[in-house]
Parts: sequence; C-alpha cells; structure tokens
Amino acid sequence: MSSFEAVDSLGYVESEARDPSPDALSPVEVQTTAAWIASLQLPSGMIPWFGAGHCDPWNHVEAAMALSVAGWTDEAVRAFEWLESKQHDDGSWCRYYLADGVEDPRRDPNVSAYVATGAWWHFLVTGDADFLEHMWAVVDRAIGFSLGLQRPGGEVAWSADPDGRHASYALLTSTSSIYHSLRAALAIAGCLGYDRPEWELAAPRMAEAIVKRPESFAPKDRWAMDWYYPVLSGALGTDAARARVSERWEEFVTEGVGVRCVSDQPWFTAAETAECSIALDAVGLKSEAADLLRATGHMREEDGSYWTGCVHPECVRFPGGERSSYTAAAVIIAEHCLYGRGPASGVFRGETFAEPYEFVDVAETVADT
Repeated sequence: MSSFEAVDSLGYVESEARDPSPDALSPVEVQTTAAWIASLQLPSGMIPWFGAGHCDPWNHVEAAMALSVAGWTDEAVRAFEWLESKQHDDGSWCRYYLADGVEDPRRDPNVSAYVATGAWWHFLVTGDADFLEHMWAVVDRAIGFSLGLQRPGGEVAWSADPDGRHASYALLTSTSSIYHSLRAALAIAGCLGYDRPEWELAAPRMAEAIVKRPESFAPKDRWAMDWYYPVLSGALGTDAARARVSERWEEFVTEGVGVRCVSDQPWFTAAETAECSIALDAVGLKSEAADLLRATGHMREEDGSYWTGCVHPECVRFPGGERSSYTAAAVIIAEHCLYGRGPASGVFRGETFAEPYEFVDVAETVADT
C-alpha cells in the first residue's frame, strides 16, 4: 500500500479546505524556514536546538514533523532513524543529548511518547505505510515506557531516573501531551491492525486526571503551557476548553506580541505562541488562532529562522539571542494546522483519532487491571 491509499482505506477524508489568508506563510517562506531547520541537522540525523546546542527527543520530533510537511522527507526520515538508534530497550530516551553523547540521562515519558505523534503525522503527510509499519516497534516500546509511569489516578510521573526510580510528582503539561500522543499511538495501532487494550484503559484515566483532578499535578500555574496544553491535548470538551482559554487570556496574551512564557514576566516566545494558536484552532477559535500565529512574525528573520523569544516592550531577544529549531518547527506546524489541506492538518483537531474517551471510574478500573 502506498501514497494515500492507506489513509483512504481508514475512511479519512481530506480536511476541509482552509480559507487562504495573506497572513499565512507563503510556500517560499515555509521552504526557507524548513531549509534553515535542515541546515542544523547533524550527519547522525540529530537536530539540535541551535548550532552546537543540545537536543531533546520531543523537540527533535517537532523539527522532523516540520520537515515532513515542508516536503523535506529524506531529512525527516533521517531524524526518525536517529531516534530509533538512540532508543533504550525499555522504550525510553534520555532527556538531553549532545552531538557526542548524553547531557542528561534522566528519562522523560512525554519526550518518549511524542514519537507517536510524529510518526502518525509523517504517515498522514507522506502516505508511506512502510514507514509506519517500520516505526511501530519504536512507538510500541515508547508508549509502553510512558504508561509504566502512570499512577493509579491517571496522571503520569514526569520523569524516571536511569535506575528506574520515578519522580515524586506529575506535570499537567506533560500528562496532557502524553494523552495526545497516546491517541496518536492508538490511531497507529488501529491502522496497522494491532490491539492494545491496556492503552485503551489508560487513555480515559489520563483524561480524567487532566480535567477533574488538578491537585494531581505540581503547581505550575504561571507557565503558559499549563494553561493551553489541556486544550491542545483534546481532553477537554469544546465548551470547557473555550472557558479555560478565556479565563486566563489577559494574563498570557498581548495582542500583536504573542504568548508569555510565564504569566508574571514580559517574556514572549514564538513556540508557545504557535502552539497556543494550534490549541485555539482545535476548539474552533479560528480568528484568534490566526491572530496569534501572525504575532510570531516579529520574531522571524530573513533566513527563515525564528528567535526563541523576546522581552517586551524593548523587544530584546532572549535567551542570549537564540534562534531555535523547535521554534521554527512550531510555526510551520501551526501554519499547516490553520491553513493546510490533507489529513495531517487535522491531527491536533482530533480528526484522525477515535472520539475522545469517556471518563471511567478510576478506582474500578485500577481494581480490574
């Protein structure tokens, strides 16, 4: 099976055409940014945050997704091959890598699970069923590792030491991202004909923790990602998601500038701004999403790169004038989600997943497993 036959066989249809916008990146601009990301890729396939910088597998996958949708397929595949080469037998990856080794050996379940979102995205963009089949073992191990850190309440411990000891707390952003990756993994399993009933049980428990039990997570309320990631994850219903957006909009968003990294500092980041625009698009706030994505423009350079962030109103670039691969990738991905065609553009709207999971009685589920 080749091209988009595999996608069509599942009943997926091309996403509804998005209204063209003069504020969307032009095809030339997308290619310029993709070329800049590709220029950072090492011969090993690793994509660091910036030249001579470190790499984490989550942001590495984000960069690969941007390369895929921009048509840089060979570079994207090399990125996935690097991931495969670094995966531990338990399905995990270290938190941070350098060109010649490991910087932080701790294992992060969110970093590990995100390969499922990346693999599903790449398949939907390319229609390469052989790629998806090849990546199945990688995804299967990664999700197995991540769910091994899930607690009885549904939340996921944010990390594990190399000796296997779990962190003492969970993070809302991390668990929300894992929930989305788990839904992508279930889509892959369904596409390839594999049954993973334990994943089916884990998903609603995770969603219930995100929606109903905020006390399960370490308090990180000042961080924008804790505000919009439950929306981006798809765990919230539309009404609840829109209410969550509205509740703290004034704290985090400044018109024409973007999204603050943290609510109490004038630090605005292009990646958070782009990701938040994807979250808004996912719940039908299309005009607001377009406005946010437009706001990343003041952090773009002529070579297609993006500054990680700026301090407003002085517009001092930070940290240290850094331009980062994951930031440029987030903008390309957001542009495709808002204005693209084809099934990948609906990944964060849940259009290629099963319906969101109904909550279950967690105590009963735990007792049955």
